[in-house]
Amino acid sequence: MKNSSMKHHELNRRQFIRTSTVLAGTALLSPWVLSGVRAAGAPAGKRTAVDQMTLGKTGIKLSRLGFGTGSDSGHAQTALGRDGFNKLIHYAYDHGITYIDTAESYRTFEWISDAVKGLPREKLFIQSKMDGKPADVLAVIDHHRKVFNTDYIDSLLVHCMTRGKWTDEWKRITDGFNEAREKKWIRAKGVSCHSLPALRATTASDWAEVLLVRVNPQGIYTDGEVADWSDSIHHDISPVMQEIKTMHAKGVGVIGMKIFGAGSFNDPADREKSIRFAMACKDIDAIVIGFTSTQQIDEAIERMNRALAEV
Repeated sequence: MKNSSMKHHELNRRQFIRTSTVLAGTALLSPWVLSGVRAAGAPAGKRTAVDQMTLGKTGIKLSRLGFGTGSDSGHAQTALGRDGFNKLIHYAYDHGITYIDTAESYRTFEWISDAVKGLPREKLFIQSKMDGKPADVLAVIDHHRKVFNTDYIDSLLVHCMTRGKWTDEWKRITDGFNEAREKKWIRAKGVSCHSLPALRATTASDWAEVLLVRVNPQGIYTDGEVADWSDSIHHDISPVMQEIKTMHAKGVGVIGMKIFGAGSFNDPADREKSIRFAMACKDIDAIVIGFTSTQQIDEAIERMNRALAEV
């Protein structure tokens, strides 16, 4: 009995030491790490960049901030090398970012599986995009699954729609998405739009469950009447925001992209303005930003946290 009591005392002492060490280490963590473990100790009701958001009516969870892997079609990320890219993905995850965005046309497409190795699949939200009109839609979707080494893709989008009649012209493709959805190869289906006509067509249809749309108050690389990829044109963002409002009211999950003007916002004031604009919009569930460094991730989390605390 005495030996049992001594063992119990020793166990409690060891547990106390371990707990004290963890707490001491936590106190030394940067604000970015603390934001990543927000759920463990943040005040109730406080909104942060890494909150787990519900994507429209899909019931799917993703972090409010996503990691975009397609800057300059992914050239910016692959320039880090595989090891550098993998470490950056893990850094983002350790700081609470569970949403990873890619596309089959990005140079990072084949890198995703290795980058997320060791991370719990059930906690990740992986969104990809299909390009063009393949003859065998299901074969291409299955290829996505095999490349990512996963049974399912959380969200798969028809990529870069610009035409006002795209919902009719791409019906064979969207029907293939529907079949993949029934097979549980994809959890949600949607579209990324790159013009107002395409955006309006999406709103008029009931097909999309997810909308990836270009958003920033400066109107750089946002949707206009004609599709363009020039950073010298400033579009009126209000028609885009009206479509977003309508889509979200229908239960479509809305994700904002081009928040930093496809990386063209070199002035911190522009980045701050855009983050605040997006965070003030109740119809945007999440945003995605292309990252190439830990400093960029830290900055985005800081700006989002500050904006969310003030709106």
